[in-house]
Amino acid sequence: MKVIISRQELVALISKIQNVVPSKPAIPILANVLIEAIDDQLIISATDLTVSMRAYAPAKVIEEGAITLPARKFFQLVRELTAPQVEIHAISPEIATVNAGTSHFKVHGMHKSEFPSLPDLSEGTQFSLASTALKELLSRSSFAAARDDSRQVLNGILLQNTNQMATFIGTDGKRLAKIHCSVDLPPEFNGAHIVPLKAVEEVVRMLDVKEEEPAKITLMADKIAIELKATTLISKLLSGQFPDVSRIIPKEKEQFISLHREELMSLLRQVSLFTQDNSSSVRFSFTTGELHLSATSGEFGEGKVNMPVNYAGEKLEIAFNPVFFLDFLRHSKDETVKFNITDSYNPGLITDSSTAQFVIMPMRLE
Repeated sequence: MKVIISRQELVALISKIQNVVPSKPAIPILANVLIEAIDDQLIISATDLTVSMRAYAPAKVIEEGAITLPARKFFQLVRELTAPQVEIHAISPEIATVNAGTSHFKVHGMHKSEFPSLPDLSEGTQFSLASTALKELLSRSSFAAARDDSRQVLNGILLQNTNQMATFIGTDGKRLAKIHCSVDLPPEFNGAHIVPLKAVEEVVRMLDVKEEEPAKITLMADKIAIELKATTLISKLLSGQFPDVSRIIPKEKEQFISLHREELMSLLRQVSLFTQDNSSSVRFSFTTGELHLSATSGEFGEGKVNMPVNYAGEKLEIAFNPVFFLDFLRHSKDETVKFNITDSYNPGLITDSSTAQFVIMPMRLE
């Protein structure tokens, strides 16, 4: 293998896939990236056996071939180079030279045959979504998913396809985010796929592009793939039964409380300084025409704030985690959001003009 590529293109390739390389690889080869020179392209692949990524860029291929090189050191080296062009030459199946201007390096790698092969995507069911739409769907559902929960299925988001509708759901058991859009799939295609959070976060990063480019999604029984231009991410799906969340989502009522998003965010940030820690609650007291927020900290003191709202019922008190409530407001879109609530013990529902539904479980009133 012998290939010449612009340093700028090589740095761009590296930045796309670097997060997939595991910090503590299960087997030594996973600390390496596969570098292939084929058909005037340089292709770099990385995997942690759950999430795999492949990205390519145009290059001058003098001799086709492949080698794997240690990811971290190779990435650091490329970033430090100053010459505009970089030559990578595999002088044996396990050793490559990297030449850039007057700088010359010999790098020890591993044989390409040891690198896990990436799966064939031709058998999957495919559909496309605008990259900006897919990014929004993933961002506005994944933030509510669990991290390191013993229930493995909660450490991902559910992608549910029914009747040409794709629904994305994330929950950690204390809050839930759900959003949907129509998709161009066969009407009879139904399926539920639980996508690991690491894969979701990588896709969101991959979709961070300015142009309105369609992303191609391929669904298989145990995998999902997302392709955008010159980058492909493939992830294994989480196995298990995602909880039936339909029962805990409150019904939207005609009579809802209208909350000014920015004002409430500001007041919540102020009063949450008076909570003990991230698991503490803020008391929401609704009286005619007003919302009162209060919290008490044994060390810091007591905080009370209020704002006008369109509430007209009897006094209602409920407690919520302010961090979760702020997350929902941050991921809402409009100047005002709708808030549905029935009593002190049942979940609250936050909605805006989009298809998103945010459900927050109440906390015990102190």
